Amino acid sequence: MGQCGITSSKTVLVFLNLIFWVENEVDRSIQKVYKTYNGTNPDAASRAIDYVQRQLHCCGIHNYSDWENTDWFKETKNQSVPLSCCRETSSNCNGSLAYPSDLYSEGCEALVVKKLQEIMMHVIWAALAFAAIQLLGMLCACIVLCRRSRDPAYELLITGGTYA
Repeated sequence: MGQCGITSSKTVLVFLNLIFWVENEVDRSIQKVYKTYNGTNPDAASRAIDYVQRQLHCCGIHNYSDWENTDWFKETKNQSVPLSCCRETSSNCNGSLAYPSDLYSEGCEALVVKKLQEIMMHVIWAALAFAAIQLLGMLCACIVLCRRSRDPAYELLITGGTYA
């Protein structure tokens, strides 16, 4: 029982460390994924970017102007961002930078980090709850052992060095 509590505490420390590490790692990863985006032949990275932008209502890394620095933007030469940047309320949106009010203005990096930190906090709370249950179990075992030693109804089964 004690080993589980120690392991649970170590898990909490690992996740606390991950909360601070995740922001740097997300920044590095998201930069790489945005550079490999190609909207014409959707590969896994492109589908992931489009999915994140639609689900989190965001566009680009910090904002929609980040798309201007990508190879996809330079190759298409149409001065637009992916359609996944279009607001749901904009029915005629074609991703054009000429109409920024049709695009999500918030970047995805901060929202992805926030979402990951929320998930990790749930995991940390679950680990802490597990550790508390383990501690309660150890406390109950100690109470039972203490009462057992004082209760005359309990007898030792060892007599003369052998088990009876």
